[in-house]
Amino acid sequence: MTQPKNLDPYVSPTAFYGAELRRVREAAGWSQERLGELVFCSGTYIGQFESAVRRPQLDMSKLLDGALGTGEHLQRLCKLARQSKHADYFADAAELETLAKTISEYSSMLIPGLLQTEGYARALIRSAQRFEPQATVDELVKARLERQSLLEGPTAPVLWVVLHEAVLKVSVGGPAVMCEQLNSLSKLIRANHRVLVQVLPFSTGAQAFLNGTTIQMTFADAPPVTYTESAYTGQLIEDPRLVANYQRAYDLTSAASLSPEASLTLIESAAKDYATP
Repeated sequence: MTQPKNLDPYVSPTAFYGAELRRVREAAGWSQERLGELVFCSGTYIGQFESAVRRPQLDMSKLLDGALGTGEHLQRLCKLARQSKHADYFADAAELETLAKTISEYSSMLIPGLLQTEGYARALIRSAQRFEPQATVDELVKARLERQSLLEGPTAPVLWVVLHEAVLKVSVGGPAVMCEQLNSLSKLIRANHRVLVQVLPFSTGAQAFLNGTTIQMTFADAPPVTYTESAYTGQLIEDPRLVANYQRAYDLTSAASLSPEASLTLIESAAKDYATP
């Protein structure tokens, strides 16, 4: 059973949701395990909501309201707790990133958000949000760059990234932006031993991952999850069989990639190409 943290319920909407869930569960006289049985999940999962480790989900909140006889109380609180700086489809994954012990990401066309420079991120976001006001773009860029703080400090996760070689060829924002981005990536790889990058070369041909983004996350005290993303949508996958399939595919893709040392050489060579008039 996951013991609820001694959280101030008023510190955030997520913490308030957890405190309310714990209050009504205890008023019903049920353990976390018993409530989990009624809503088809584990007691540990209930505990993660109560301790504000996991953001609440609307479908789960509906089941909890039904089991606890609380009308739409938890559903209403869920809507408040799910407000985020990030797109709704990515918000759960963004929160899980902060809890992850390891993050393994494959990207077919773009530098991952955790490694992007401001210029690169701005060029991407502006192209995807062409009709939005500048203030919206600025907010999205800020939110993306803020995620990178999780790579700092002694508890930072191990970040293992596999980039398709196409990532180095797609000129996002123009040569100057690409040169800055690739040089920044090179410096980070050399400075941070917990960041590992491989390049999957064009010569490998067909591989399990050829489009979109796939992220594998592992945790100290929770099962691994997978997040997949394409334009304007994403999906968090928790089914153990599917997560295992994605992990095997990621391992095979990594095995077919260049070594970290050869990949760094290729990245630095591409940066020089962008710097050459």
